[in-house]
Formats: sequence, structure tokens, C-alpha cells
Amino acid sequence: MADDLLSQQAETYDASSIEVLEGLEPVRKRPGMYIGGTDERALHHMVAEILDNAMDEAVAGHANRIEVEMNADGSITVRDNGRGIPVDPHPKFPGKSALEVILCTLHAGGKFSNKAYSTSGGLNGVGSSVVNALSDSMIVQVARNRELYEQRFSRGVPLGPVEKLGAAPNRRGTTVTFHADPEIFGALTLKPARVFRMTRSKAFLFSGVEIRWKTAIADGDTPMEAVFHFPNGLADFLNETLTGTETYSERPFAGKVSFEEKFGVPGSVEWAINWTPMRDGFISSYCNTVPTPEGGTHEAGFWAAILKGVRAYGEMVGNKKAALVTREDLLTGGCALLSVFIREPSFVGQTKDRLSTEEAAKWVEVAVRDHFDNWLVADPKSAGAILDFLVLRAEERLKRRQEKETQRKSATKKLRLPGKLVDCSAKDRSGTELFLVEGDSAGGSAKMARDREHQALLPLRGKILNVLGAASSKLGQNQEINDLAQALGTGMGSKFRLDDLRYDKIIIMTDADVDGAHIASLLMTFFFTQMRPLVDKGHVYLACPPLYRLTQGARRIYVSDDAEKEEWLKKGLGGKGKIDVQRFKGLGEMDAKDLKDTTMNPTSRKLIRVTTAEDFPGETGDIVERLMGKKPEMRFQFIQENARFVEDLDV
Repeated sequence: MADDLLSQQAETYDASSIEVLEGLEPVRKRPGMYIGGTDERALHHMVAEILDNAMDEAVAGHANRIEVEMNADGSITVRDNGRGIPVDPHPKFPGKSALEVILCTLHAGGKFSNKAYSTSGGLNGVGSSVVNALSDSMIVQVARNRELYEQRFSRGVPLGPVEKLGAAPNRRGTTVTFHADPEIFGALTLKPARVFRMTRSKAFLFSGVEIRWKTAIADGDTPMEAVFHFPNGLADFLNETLTGTETYSERPFAGKVSFEEKFGVPGSVEWAINWTPMRDGFISSYCNTVPTPEGGTHEAGFWAAILKGVRAYGEMVGNKKAALVTREDLLTGGCALLSVFIREPSFVGQTKDRLSTEEAAKWVEVAVRDHFDNWLVADPKSAGAILDFLVLRAEERLKRRQEKETQRKSATKKLRLPGKLVDCSAKDRSGTELFLVEGDSAGGSAKMARDREHQALLPLRGKILNVLGAASSKLGQNQEINDLAQALGTGMGSKFRLDDLRYDKIIIMTDADVDGAHIASLLMTFFFTQMRPLVDKGHVYLACPPLYRLTQGARRIYVSDDAEKEEWLKKGLGGKGKIDVQRFKGLGEMDAKDLKDTTMNPTSRKLIRVTTAEDFPGETGDIVERLMGKKPEMRFQFIQENARFVEDLDV
């Protein structure tokens, strides 16, 4: 039978089965591979790609002014006074200008070597061409050699060759105007507030550039025009961010160091940090002006330098408790900004959310450490206040951990936990998981499938209360919410304490249907509004159970969606007889072994981490309010704006 199956596959899998996507077709077919999706974040990432190119010209010393303008038709214009993209014929493509090659070819650009740029935010030559492919209109003007040139494109295709418009004796640089394609992004539009914040942050990252902002679209809060120029870079940024906030030092620890001087390599690091008792800490990091919201090696090196400096200073002044301070304590009240410029950085993913260049950790640590030691010694008053604050945090953390371990050990005996909670046996939080399961039947299967040492279960009775807008008295009276808060150990709202969390991961495991999705939405709303740090710190996840079970003879497989199901139905499972298709009405229908292998085993399962838009957290709150709030007209508007993106509707 196996030979027959192989023969059948060989007959249907031939050269005609291989699809070749030419030019920029792959981008339009799979935009998520290049900009992370087709949502609002991806739409604004297009602006970042063009703005990053202008910033690269400024950082390289060829431009000192950038203009960003939002136009009335929803398009955006980015203009710099740099060298201008070359318009002469490309050596490898004599019939095309370099401008056309850059904008219509993936992996074409001037940033693969150090000939044109020593450091840059663009690495693989896909940014401008991806924006071109996903725009229904792009107009590029180049002022170069005292002449003005223009070329127009639509959906990645040139509408004609480069045209010379005439003399431009007093102008230089590149101007890009693009309009995102509604076929890709639907009714989504660029938001002035979001583009304004992006533009402003770029000016902080390079003190040598002036950025001029202008918009023809009013949103009530965003200035229609502004000019950004910050001579002190990140120090200005941090001081502005902490305006009105009490800090332990009158001036932040800030500085900038060239890697050329320290290590003989091009690049630099700039930083600013201060501590405050009045707000949660944060770190915003960048590489070559590109935000890295998930951190990376440069952040690791920075915190290593700060931690070693604090411990060394504590030892010098005779404070032995300084040895207790950890990176976790530094982040409590520590507000930091970090920017590095390095050649050929490595990122995780095309959207460059995390820096992975290994050398960056050492470069940043060594560069920052010397300056931090000197800063602490030069200002003993501030250094002493910061050290006392961090030691106090460390002692509180250790005390809570001891109390939590004691509570865990005695919890069962004292019956302090919800009756339906099936707890794990691990004595501390590290590596533990709490599965929130839908109903007792799913809980029964999950109980047999779990790892008893590290995986706990809490069955939920149907749909929990929609906490958005609910009175606090209702929250206190709701048994499901009380059980959940008690199991997690953290408290809710203003009484929430992340250090009291009893599990590393909270995994929402509901049925793969509409009701399951609704329950998951209610739980995520609860965590976002009542236990927000759980989401911000990456503790909340969604399980990905299969939707179908396919059986053919003795062969059984599980699939997650209709497309995968149809693919298996076409090629067969390799068993005998008819393929039986069962769609799961609930996780309780799966036996324990299969539930474990497909959904619960860390080595074979798939989890989706629940996150917020880290760059602009307010927008996540807006979406939650629109979808889960009390105003049905806001939900209806959201559905109208996004209905075209729904491919499969399960009703």
C-alpha cells in the first residue's frame, strides 16, 4: 500500500506542481512574511521602512533634514536632503535604472556591504520594494547632480521609465510618496498620532537630524505641524518622558560611546536611565534607529553592565546586601532608553523585533560599565539613594518568594485554593503552567494528559463575566473570577502583585469553536484590565487544539484548519478504506494521549503568546474597548472595517 501511495504522489507531484512567483509577487501573495501581517501594525511598519531609509542617510552623514507629511488622501510623503537614490543604469540590468532595481527587486540595495553605509536599519534590501509591492501608488522623486528625476509605480510595477523633470539647482535627496493598497489592507488607514510618535522618536535617536512633521489629517490631539531636534538625544527623551515624576537622581545616567575607540569596529551605543518610585520600569531599545520591542543582545549587555556596577559599588561602600540585587530588581522602577548603531546586525524576523548579534552584548556591556562606575562614584548622594532602593526591592522580592513557597507547601492542607483546582506538585513557580480549561469533561481529559509536576488545571464553568465596565461589586461576587484570582495568587486591579504569581505560564485552552473563542476573549479581557502585568510580561498564552481528527484504517491524524484537512483528504493518510472526518465539538472528546501530544506537551504543542502593541500600548486598550465594551455601535463599526479579512466564519 505504501508503494501505491508513493506512486500516486509521484504522479501528481511533477514540474507543473512548482509555482514560481516572479518579481514582487511573493510579497503580495504572502505579505505577512515581509511585514508581519496585514493589520494596523503592519500598515504603520510600511512608514517605518521608508523613514528608516531616510534616517540611514542622516546617520551616514549625508542628510541633516527629514520631512514627514501625511496627505489628505491617506498617502504619506517622506523627504530627505541626502544623496538621492542613483538613477543611472544598473550594471547588471542595463535596461533598468538603479532606482527601478531597488524598488522592484527583492534583496537589492546599498546596505549589504559597508561601501554606501557603515550602519543602517535596512539590511536585506527588501524594505522599499516591499512597500512598493503593497502600495497602489508610489511616486519617487530624486534630486541628484542638480537635476530632478521621477518614477511612478503601482503594486510593485513601474508605470514607465525614470523621467527627467528638469533642473533642481537648490535641491538634493529623495522624496517617496506612497498610498497603501486597499486590496491588502482593506479599510485600514494610517493614524496621525501613531506616525507622529514614530517620527518624534526617530529624532531623539540621532541628535544630528532635524525632522519636520506635517499632516493634513486632523485627529484632535496630534499637532498639525512640528519640528523635532534634540541635541542631547536620549537624555532629552528620558527627561521629557519622566517630566513631573520623582526620580532618585536629578540627572539620568546617560552617555554615548563609539565602538571604534573601544573595539576598532564601526558603530556606537547611546543610553539613558533613571530610577523612580512612582511608576513601573521600562526599557525602550533600538538598533540603527529601528525599535527592538523584544530586546535582544544589546539589552542583555546593558543590564549586565548596570547590575555589575551596582553590586561593585555596594561592595565598595560596605553594603553587603547589594549582592542580592538581580536584573529583575533593576527593572522595578528603572526607566531606560538604549540605542546602538552596528554594522550588519542580525535580527529575529523581518520586522526586526529582537536583536541577535552576539558581539553586541559584549560591546555594550564594556562601553556602559566604565561610565556607570564613574557616574556612581561622582554622585554618591544619587548612588546611595538608588542602591538603597534596589536593595529594598531585592529584600521584598526574597520575602515574597519565601512566603509564596510556604503558601504553596501548605495550600492543600489549609484549603486556601479553589476546590476545582488540580494543582501541580512543584514547590516553586519556575517552569509551572496553569491550564484554564472549558468545562469538566475537558478538565477530565486534561487531568490525565498533564505533567503532574509542572502542569495545573482549573476547569471553568461556561463563560466568565465580561469585566469591562462591570462594577467592582460584581467582580467580587463572581465565583469563577474569584477562583481564578485565588489560583493565581496575585490579587486583582490595584491589589495585583506580579511577584505573588504562582505559575510561569497561564494557558487558555478552550474548544476550537465560536464559544471557545468567546470564552478566550473574555479571559483575555479579564487579564488585560485586571491583571495587565501578566500580559505585559508574557505570562498569558493561548493553546492551539486541533479542529479535526482524520481516521483511515489504523492511521489517525489531527489537523488544525480546513485547508490542512482538504490537503490530507486529497492525498490520503496511508491507511485502508474511507477517510473518516470528525470535527471536535470539544476537547473532552479527545483521549488523554492525543490531547497531550497535540495540545499540552511542551515538546510537540503550539502556543500563542498574548501580547499588546508594545510601541503604542494605548491602541490595544482602544481595541479592547471597541470589541468588549458596552457600546454595540463601536463593535459594529469594527466589524464593518475588518469583515473583509475574515476568511472562514464558523457560525
